[in-house]
Amino acid sequence: MSDGEWESGRALLHDADTTFAFDPGVVDVADGDVLSLLEPAVREWWVDQFGAFVPQNGGFFTPPQREAVPFIHERKNALICAPTGSGKTLASFTAIINELFRRDRERAEGLKNSVYCLYVSPLKSLANDIHRNLTEPLDGIADRLGERGETCDIRHAIRHGDTDSAERQKMLSETPHILNTTPETLAILLNSPKFKEKLRTVEYVVVDEIHSLADNKRGTHLSVSLERLEDLAHESPTRIGCSATVEPLEAMADFLVGREGGEPRDCEIVDTRFVRDFDLRLECPTDDLIHTPSGEVHGRFYDRLHELVSSHTNTLVFTNTRSGAERVLHTLRAEYGYDEENSGCHHGSLSKERRQAVEQRLKSGDLDVVTTSTSLELGIDMPHIDLVVQVGSPKSVASLLQRVGRAGHRLGQVVEGRVVALDRDELVECTVMLRKATEGFVDRVFVPENAQDVAAQHVYGMAINGVRREADVKETLRRAYPYRDFTDEEWERLMSYLTADYEGLEEKNVYAKVWRDTNDPPDGDHHYEEFPVGEPLVGKRGRMARVIYMTNLGTIPDSFSCDVLVRGSDEWVGSLDENYLDTLEKGDVFVLGGSNYEYRYRRGSKVYVDPTSKRPTVPSWFSERLPLSYDLGRELASFQGELLERLASGGRPAVREWLREFPLDENSVRAVARMFDEQVRYAGPESVSTDARLSVEEVKDRGEYRRHYHVHSLYGRRFNDGLSRLVAYHCSRRANANVQVTVADNGFTVSMPLNRKVDVAGLVESLDPDQVESDLRAALEGTDLLKRYFRINATRSLMILKRYKGYEKSAAQQQVSSEMLLSFAQELESFAVMEETYREILDDKLNLDAIVDFLTAVQGDEVSVEARESETPSPRAFGLATLMASDVVLAEDESQVLQEFHERVLAALDDVGDADDPADTSVSELEQD
Repeated sequence: MSDGEWESGRALLHDADTTFAFDPGVVDVADGDVLSLLEPAVREWWVDQFGAFVPQNGGFFTPPQREAVPFIHERKNALICAPTGSGKTLASFTAIINELFRRDRERAEGLKNSVYCLYVSPLKSLANDIHRNLTEPLDGIADRLGERGETCDIRHAIRHGDTDSAERQKMLSETPHILNTTPETLAILLNSPKFKEKLRTVEYVVVDEIHSLADNKRGTHLSVSLERLEDLAHESPTRIGCSATVEPLEAMADFLVGREGGEPRDCEIVDTRFVRDFDLRLECPTDDLIHTPSGEVHGRFYDRLHELVSSHTNTLVFTNTRSGAERVLHTLRAEYGYDEENSGCHHGSLSKERRQAVEQRLKSGDLDVVTTSTSLELGIDMPHIDLVVQVGSPKSVASLLQRVGRAGHRLGQVVEGRVVALDRDELVECTVMLRKATEGFVDRVFVPENAQDVAAQHVYGMAINGVRREADVKETLRRAYPYRDFTDEEWERLMSYLTADYEGLEEKNVYAKVWRDTNDPPDGDHHYEEFPVGEPLVGKRGRMARVIYMTNLGTIPDSFSCDVLVRGSDEWVGSLDENYLDTLEKGDVFVLGGSNYEYRYRRGSKVYVDPTSKRPTVPSWFSERLPLSYDLGRELASFQGELLERLASGGRPAVREWLREFPLDENSVRAVARMFDEQVRYAGPESVSTDARLSVEEVKDRGEYRRHYHVHSLYGRRFNDGLSRLVAYHCSRRANANVQVTVADNGFTVSMPLNRKVDVAGLVESLDPDQVESDLRAALEGTDLLKRYFRINATRSLMILKRYKGYEKSAAQQQVSSEMLLSFAQELESFAVMEETYREILDDKLNLDAIVDFLTAVQGDEVSVEARESETPSPRAFGLATLMASDVVLAEDESQVLQEFHERVLAALDDVGDADDPADTSVSELEQD
């Protein structure tokens, strides 16, 4: 900020004509210079709206606004990272609106009938909310101009998939200056013959909630769209990204702005992630989650929840499943007097109308309590929420902060969040999570890289817009951050697919989408005057190209439910979401309608099973819960190592004393300390996995005639899904037997018949990091996971068309089509769609890089692998051992099994004369005394 602007800001504070809601002579104002950047009418509106908050903010702007507004004013790219409710989105719009008002006043004819600012949101509901929030400042500023006898018309509109044709047509004649849209609609607009001309004037792009886009293919798609906009616009648009707490900031900034000349474009980072005060605490209904009856645990939980709701204005309750959100609300209404007037539920399975009704009542503060799963993590402003309760683990620090940040939605208000743990594994997980949250730790976002399916869509889209130099198309793609390392080999693979350069491909009704050729001489059949003779060019093929592209683009996959039929009789027993099938292998047992079924195979949208009395191996909620973040899993391993050191030096009292420094209640402290103390006394410290050790526990289940290997890898379900498939693949080859796998966030279990035995610890030690990718590819052969992801990627790549000539294929029909193509695609060398299917599964779903890093550490003796045999699972293995009993219908069964395991552990400790620590008398026992 120049000295002149600073002096101007100071002068504003002592302007006799300016009225403030505070005494400028008493209050220290840190940002008068920022206020001076605003046009008079904008400045007046801002002071009227926010002058009352100057004493608590130390100025007219919140910290993110104070830093961001000058950057945007100077047309600098900026990533604004700040917690929910700190005004980051308003900062973006204020600086842009200010510029548009100035521009409108300076030009006699006003603003052009064109788009100046694009606001891109991942959610339609968020776009709707921002659209409403734009109306207030625009109208307020216009009123102040009107008082001066001036007029100004800044139009804004929203456009997404639900916008009707009349509204879309109107935007051509009366174009919004600020257009709110979604990534998918932006891609359509870039190929719209008429409206894309309206985008040539875009000077600003605001990407909201960028952290929720960056880690998936919607963000990949958007990053290429922004580079295509860069090619289209008269001048390089200023990019502003708004994000909640995210890491790493530099990578997110590079993702936002892309590259130019092989180097990242400049981007200012506004890092105000920790400007809000958090009041976080972990609570547990009991210090003994094994022997306290489940009914009593849940009763105490609901009593406490009712107490919290009653003592706050509006409470938002997050659960980890949609059914959990419904169940919590049902109990509150049935047993605590809540009704439809003061409570509600919000999740993705409800109708849009019901969700919007709840959102509106949340905004107005009419609901005492709302339960939800993930659907309210992002989006609408909820100013009356003053408490967030998280039931169970949200699985990452970033998600925890995003959720509890919904409380105290304004800067200066303390963010109050309570996390309630109802099982032992999540208790440990949440202990680490809350500690790291208070220390400023944030999980990293991992961006998918070099996705061939998204590249196929955009190259096709660019070719449809006109013949282009192949080098320019390739360069546009590589400027996008996810494609910065896209090699010539990968480009050739992509073009071989798009030009159908494979024998037999068109016989499968997969036709070329583009042509590539060199420019003919002037007397040739295909000469383009604007390009030199011999220049490699790319253009579209087919008269229906634009229609095919516009009706099939996007990255969100369709999904469907599969009918479950009994083999032989074809008796229908229910349906399963196809996501759940990713977890099933032949022989797995699951619960449906209260009965157990053994999975045999799938044909299209039909699943064939056998009734069985065997115990379930995969819980029914598995596919719905979020996975533990890899970074938090690493912190969990470090925590366990630190806890063991304190336990060794000072026993259970030292551990309790240390844990009381964490944001935990006393029940949580005692439960965690007791669990690890019993673990070490029963199985030794080497049975606990740390950042330098992996523990493998072999348990013989003579009743089921099975041998279970509990592998205590703490790095989250994605990592464990990948490593378990790798271990099971080698186990099945060594044991020559049917191997079953059960996967959790804190480990996995490999099971085989009792008359088979494999040295699993030795197997892990012998795994070659260089062979992991090829071994996992082999392990995926014939799986439903591979079949489903091939369908998704074939559809994204437009190999299978969802919509064509008025006909629409359902997800189930797409699956049938893809299974007819899969074996053919697997036989093609380096086929782009097949390679992308493997890449997405291995990199994005199974965390291949982390597995390779881990096995490299094992090979380098940085991580040891310790094995132990026993007849009973150790306390840290209870969760893995009872995972198959964790369906709601088997809750009592699970509790009984846990108690039986624990009694055996205690009996073993008694046998060696290792009595319980008398200083750890449980809270319930103290109450009884």
